[in-house]
Amino acid sequence: MSRDMNQTRSDKFEKRRKSTKAITIGIIAASILVIILLGIWVFGGSGGKEQNANENENSSSDEDSDFLITEPDEEEEENNNSTDNEENGQDEQNNDNNEQENENEQNEDNEQNNNVETESVEPSDENVSDAYTGNWDPIGTEQEGPHTTTYDDGSQDRIEIKEATSMVTGIDADNMVEWLVENGGDQKVIATVSDKDETQTFRVYLQWVDGEGWQPTKVEELIENDKK
Repeated sequence: MSRDMNQTRSDKFEKRRKSTKAITIGIIAASILVIILLGIWVFGGSGGKEQNANENENSSSDEDSDFLITEPDEEEEENNNSTDNEENGQDEQNNDNNEQENENEQNEDNEQNNNVETESVEPSDENVSDAYTGNWDPIGTEQEGPHTTTYDDGSQDRIEIKEATSMVTGIDADNMVEWLVENGGDQKVIATVSDKDETQTFRVYLQWVDGEGWQPTKVEELIENDKK
C-alpha cells in the first residue's frame, strides 16, 4: 500500500515537473518571439525611415540636377538669341551701309553729270524751245551679256532709262511721267517725259553702252507735249 502511494506521488511530481518545464519553454519561446517582433519593429521602422530619407534625398538631388540642367539651357538659349540678334543687327547694318554707299555713289554720279558742260545744238523741230548736248556718263546697269532693249513697263531697261532721263532733266523719278519711250535706232531710244504738273516737257535721246548702261546724248525742251 505504501508502495502504491509512493508511486502515485512520483507520478504526480513527474507530471508537475513536465508541466512546469512546458510552461517555462512556452514563456521562453514567447519571450524570444516578442524580442524578435520588437527587433523587427525597431530596425524595420528605422530602415523605413532611412529608406524614405534616402528617397527624399535622391528626389531632392534629382530636382537639383534638373534645375542645374535647365538653367544652363536657358542661359545657352539667351546667348543664342543674343548672338542671333547681334548677327541680325550686323546684317541690317551691312545692308544700311550698302544702301548708303549706293546712294552716295549715285549722288556723286548725279553731281558729276550735273556739272557736265552742255553745248547748245540745233532743235530737231519747231516744237523745241531749247536743245543741248553734253558729255554725260552712262547711268550704270545691272544687266549682263548681250543686250536687247525691252520697252515693257517695269523692265530693267525702262527703270534704267528713267534714271538716266531724270539725271539730265532734273525731274525727280517719283515726279516723272513717261509719255513715250520709243526706238531711236540701233541700241538707241527717245524718251518723252514731263513732271506731273506738266510745267516742263523734255525729249531725251539715249544710247546703250555695253556693260555701262544707258547714256544720254541730247536733251530737248519742248514747247508742247506732242505725245500727250
